[in-house]
Amino acid sequence: MRLRAILGSVTALALSAGAAAADYKITILHTNDFHSRLEPVSKYDSGCSAEDNAEGKCFGGSARLITAIDKARSERENTILVDGGDQFQGSLFYTYYKGKAAAEMMTALGYEAMTVGNHEFDDGPEVLAGFMAAVGFPVLMSNADVSAEPSLAGKLMPSTIIEKAGEKIGLIGLTPEDTDELSSPGKTIVFEDPAAAVAREVAKLEAAGVNKIIVLSHSGYGVDQDVAKTVAGVDVIVGGHTNTYLSNTSDRAAGPYPTMVTGPDGGHTAIVSAYAYGKYLGHLDVVFDDAGKIVTAVGEPIVMDGSVEENPQIKGRIEQMAEPLEQIRNKVVAQTGEVIGGDRAVCRAEACEMGVLVADAMLARVKSQGIDIAITNGGGLRASIDAGEITMGEVLTVLPFQNTLSTFQLTGAGVIAALENGVSQIEEGAGRFPQVAGIKFSFDPNMEAGSRIVEVMVQDGDAWAPIDEAKVYGVVSNNYMRGGGDGYKIFATDGMNAYDFGPALDEVVAAYLVEHQPYTPYVDDRISRK
Repeated sequence: MRLRAILGSVTALALSAGAAAADYKITILHTNDFHSRLEPVSKYDSGCSAEDNAEGKCFGGSARLITAIDKARSERENTILVDGGDQFQGSLFYTYYKGKAAAEMMTALGYEAMTVGNHEFDDGPEVLAGFMAAVGFPVLMSNADVSAEPSLAGKLMPSTIIEKAGEKIGLIGLTPEDTDELSSPGKTIVFEDPAAAVAREVAKLEAAGVNKIIVLSHSGYGVDQDVAKTVAGVDVIVGGHTNTYLSNTSDRAAGPYPTMVTGPDGGHTAIVSAYAYGKYLGHLDVVFDDAGKIVTAVGEPIVMDGSVEENPQIKGRIEQMAEPLEQIRNKVVAQTGEVIGGDRAVCRAEACEMGVLVADAMLARVKSQGIDIAITNGGGLRASIDAGEITMGEVLTVLPFQNTLSTFQLTGAGVIAALENGVSQIEEGAGRFPQVAGIKFSFDPNMEAGSRIVEVMVQDGDAWAPIDEAKVYGVVSNNYMRGGGDGYKIFATDGMNAYDFGPALDEVVAAYLVEHQPYTPYVDDRISRK
């Protein structure tokens, strides 16, 4: 996109006009939403074989990242490496090692700070605390009160000050305000509005003499822009959470890199984000004047493709850590002649092939128990599966959260309310979007959230009947959603005769694939827009 590149240059020139001095340069290297992808991934964000990696068909992996990081450091006098959150969850490295593998790799790569993502709470505050104890850099979160959580109180700080090349840099952490719905932080942590939290920390940092401030934000591209517009004093926001790809050269980008936003005081904030899974290393060169204002901010994410050599020491260490995982993930469970699509953008907006597979598998497993409806969250589907052999490792990459099936009873009115929640944040690409089986529904995204569901039909044998709001239906979901996760509070409050300890979701899907192999992916009319 040459136009986007030209606009980025124009922005840089406009910012530099009239500057009295430009004497401090720093290069911000950054990642976000890495999700435990220590090894390279395919173009579908799932596992990539050693053969394909040797042929240059794979992306990312810690061994490539360190090569690119070391190269950038050798070419720039002053660099900082930071992360926008969600290092946890997404592969067997997290399932087996929890935060220990992430801590080791981030230390080896030389990270200097990160923010807490919602997935850092997936196994409770204690696992996050253990990770923090293992790394030597600050882990930050400003928009939550952790004073009542013993494992984090006095340890998880909202902001910090580091010194780079003789200048103070203020760093502020930010996490989703609805992390209590998205993960498992427990009941003792209270989350708050991100803009208010950032404004408070900016004031503290400026009072300490800091005039260069970077927010490490795991709150999404939209929230980042809102914060930049409403809070003065923020110079750079390193984003995460929405897996946003910003670029000046790609027509797939959500916006320019950096996205420049004018704040309430007329100052400029540079927002950057580098997609996810280690496929890119964010690289932003910033020049500040003596007053700490941005003069220029230019850069581009660097793709971690086969042209980037893997560091042999890091690669060897990862292979060593992978040894206990091999027996699990190399087990072939089925075959498919086509890619089973699990693209994030699709599965959070409409019926997708992976959503159909998972919902069908859930319903098939418990249909004989009087269950009529399956509802699972699109955000729980983390990758596609390539054509050919399907291994257990690939299934676990798609479904890394160790969820179990939960069955319960819910009125038709409750099912409609759950679907309303599911489509309530479609504009944001939220993970709560419902993938379903046993029902089909239509919705109007142009209506106000809470009144978008137009029609719901329930399968009755080979026929379909309108849902009866007064009737009680059997529902299967996963234990995370049944507990109120992703905003499905009605499952927790109104679900009757609940059983949350069914078989593991990954095992259910693997068994379904065995029974239906070779599996042919498909989508149908179970979800439609009006």
